[in-house]
Amino acid sequence: MALWNLGSINADVVYAVPHIPAPGETLSSMNRQMFLGGKGANMSVAAARAAAHVNHIGAVGPDGRWAVDRLLEYGVDTRHITTVATETAQAIIMVDPQGENAIVLHPGANAEIPQTTLQTAMAEAQTGDWLVIQNETNLQRTAAALGKKMGLRVAYAAAPFDADRVLAVLPYLDFLILNAVEAAQLQTATGQTPADLPVRDVIVTLGADGADWYGADGKQHFDAINVAPVDTTGAGDTFTGYVLAGLDRGMPMAQAINLATKAAALMVMRHGTADVIPDLSEVQAFQS
Repeated sequence: MALWNLGSINADVVYAVPHIPAPGETLSSMNRQMFLGGKGANMSVAAARAAAHVNHIGAVGPDGRWAVDRLLEYGVDTRHITTVATETAQAIIMVDPQGENAIVLHPGANAEIPQTTLQTAMAEAQTGDWLVIQNETNLQRTAAALGKKMGLRVAYAAAPFDADRVLAVLPYLDFLILNAVEAAQLQTATGQTPADLPVRDVIVTLGADGADWYGADGKQHFDAINVAPVDTTGAGDTFTGYVLAGLDRGMPMAQAINLATKAAALMVMRHGTADVIPDLSEVQAFQS
């Protein structure tokens, strides 16, 4: 089977700062690095490194060829990434010594993916494949409706959170993943807890407290692995990519979550985003 990821592609500019700045505060950074990023690119790389066949659907600007080349280098099928006139998306990421972050996102080309690019890619998808979408691109509802009609399994990462956009795709979803803050926001918008949502599988990630899976048999909790984090950026995307890759390879959900938990633990011990996502051999060898 395969994953089809309608996903964002960013240039992530990461600044190491002594603390996350308060309103009106100016800080000098201690370091600056640039990585391939974006929730979509991160998930594509994670799933590819977890041994899934990943097709990325997206857009970059004329300045973004390096990002496409990097995705291809990491094992992602890039044939359905198009170049548009708008500049490639950027994320300004500030990371403190405890690994916490603050992010400013400029959508750029992620908001300009042509519908023809999506349709051309979807013409190659097969019944039973996964379609993955996040809240960093255009065409989410169009893709979800098309995927459902074609018999694909539709997965959605509800970040950055926007209640209206989540509600627009909710009827088409087989899998929803969101963090605890987003789950609370969605409950405020819908009056429904994760257990009440009309989605077969819902995962709520809880950071250092692990994750909760709401499935056919009710709620099941999974503990996080206790490690010393240096950068939490991209850990949730790594977790999501590994879960979906596991499911695509036929793993039971609990096994896929356990594998993804190890991948996320390795990820928070590294500085960077897509470029430092661990591969399957590293995850399998990791002793927690």
